[in-house]
Amino acid sequence: MAAPLRVAVQMDAIETINVAGDSSFALMLEAQRRGHRVAHYLAGDLDWVEGRVEALVREVEVMRPAGPGAPHFRWRGERHRVVLADAFDLVLMRQDPPFDMAYVTATHLLERAQAEGLLVVNDPAAVRNAPEKLFVLEFADLMPPTLVTRSLAAAQAFRERHGDVVVKPLYGNAGTAVFHVARRDANLAALVELFHHVWREPFMVQAFLPEVAAGDKRIVLVDGEPAGAINRLPREGEIRSNLAAGGSAHATTLTPREQAICDRLGPRLRDLGLVFVGIDVIGGLLTEINVTSPTGIMAIDRFNGTDTPARIWDAIERRHAAR
Repeated sequence: MAAPLRVAVQMDAIETINVAGDSSFALMLEAQRRGHRVAHYLAGDLDWVEGRVEALVREVEVMRPAGPGAPHFRWRGERHRVVLADAFDLVLMRQDPPFDMAYVTATHLLERAQAEGLLVVNDPAAVRNAPEKLFVLEFADLMPPTLVTRSLAAAQAFRERHGDVVVKPLYGNAGTAVFHVARRDANLAALVELFHHVWREPFMVQAFLPEVAAGDKRIVLVDGEPAGAINRLPREGEIRSNLAAGGSAHATTLTPREQAICDRLGPRLRDLGLVFVGIDVIGGLLTEINVTSPTGIMAIDRFNGTDTPARIWDAIERRHAAR
């Protein structure tokens, strides 16, 4: 086992997490099991001060709740300001999207900290350059027919070619604002108008995959290698299978096609320093590559009896030792 490391976790408020399924919580537990010191801070606590990246941090201990209402963490000491690269060996960048300018700014600041010698997982420059619905375009031959546009005419022509479509924002998360628009649905123009009002960015249109009724598979890759998968089924009357949108998780294995997708992606993910990645596959077609704050490892481990947090920490420790 590696020597103890000083670990800072950049994530959302720890008070609000769902410990039954939160991947960041599982990673923190495993870090503690290995003897690593763990601290917590919010992305908004990052500062650049006269050439150094600082954060307002607080040491924390996490634990499985002993029962309903029991605590899942306790603070160790008070919040204090530190230079990240001096106080820690690595940062886990784990705050949830939306992938907005605040998120992008955090990647820039962590990239500066990384230049000072700090290891950041996932690599912040790669996270910035690989938003889930744009990075996947690098593997267009593995995807369903896809359009990225702000044009109603382009969206209408795409729907004429492919029939039912799914329309979604480029930088959304957890299935928010994902719409199934049938071939003759009269609401496409109004939906595009709404997207123009809410977002300045283009939106994504994809051919609807009826196979989603049989599940949207989330596959977790650790340092480019598949570590397991869950099949997420949409609830009745829904097309969104995201667990946050009411989908349910079920045990599954990889098909040869899905293994081939992982084989294609793996070397690229490793080269970019994307240690913990979740990809989404429907009917053998790749729809997203999630690099910001992937989830699903606790469900995978419950079904398979595996220990994905340990596998992720093995990969992190190897990268730290190789620096």
